[in-house]
Amino acid sequence: MNSESADARIDTSKPHPARRYDYWLGGKDNYPADRESADAVAEAFPTVQLSAVENRNFLRRAVGYLTAEAGIRQFLDIGTGLPTAGNVHEIAQGIAPESRIVYVDNDPIVLLHARELLNSSPEGRTAYLDADLRAPQRILTHPDLLATLDLSKPVALMVVAVMHFLTDDNHPYELIRELIEPLAPGSYLVMSHATSDHLDEEDLARSTAANQRSGVPFRLRTGAEFGKFFDGLTLVPPGITAVTLWRPEEYRPHPRPEAVSMLGGVARIP
Repeated sequence: MNSESADARIDTSKPHPARRYDYWLGGKDNYPADRESADAVAEAFPTVQLSAVENRNFLRRAVGYLTAEAGIRQFLDIGTGLPTAGNVHEIAQGIAPESRIVYVDNDPIVLLHARELLNSSPEGRTAYLDADLRAPQRILTHPDLLATLDLSKPVALMVVAVMHFLTDDNHPYELIRELIEPLAPGSYLVMSHATSDHLDEEDLARSTAANQRSGVPFRLRTGAEFGKFFDGLTLVPPGITAVTLWRPEEYRPHPRPEAVSMLGGVARIP
């Protein structure tokens, strides 16, 4: 990992999803352009910060389930974002120290902080790839991935709160299929996605306009459109649902699904 090249690539004048997400989570690794973009979205979607927090909670529960109940020991986390409390390796290795995790992101800011993602347990291993979801073969054939994960054994592919940044011209369904294809039977796909299911026409128009003002490409999808990512896979109960309702902890109240407007699902690759 070359921090000098990462420094040269950082453009703080333009918002980036990872840094905007960091801002919503209360982090400090963001810039005025990221905060302005985030605030523009929040004007039309005031609960967006809540959505970011609940999406992160969904990720933690999904990793906990896959490690403790499904026996998964390998994770490929694409669109990792900036390190925060409860990263995938911390959750998985806290349950099974031998777990192996490969993180992938295309933001040079994340690259600069990647050492925090490489703090593996002695029994396990982590790696970070400076790569883009839109180039799946670069990810799947990367020497660091192949040195960390054994693709002949089950892997959990994590694509959490990422695909809504890919518009239809990026061929999002084909990208997910290309990432799934080389994975061993018994692997899993974990996804979450912003949804328009709870928006009427006026709210949808307002949200679309806010996303255009934010300077970050964004594509809300319906539950049916989100479900297409899981075609041919076996959904883990409770299936596709609001992230707040996917195997929630019983001891705390959960925000209304329409307030969060994020869908999540976990599915087994047969």
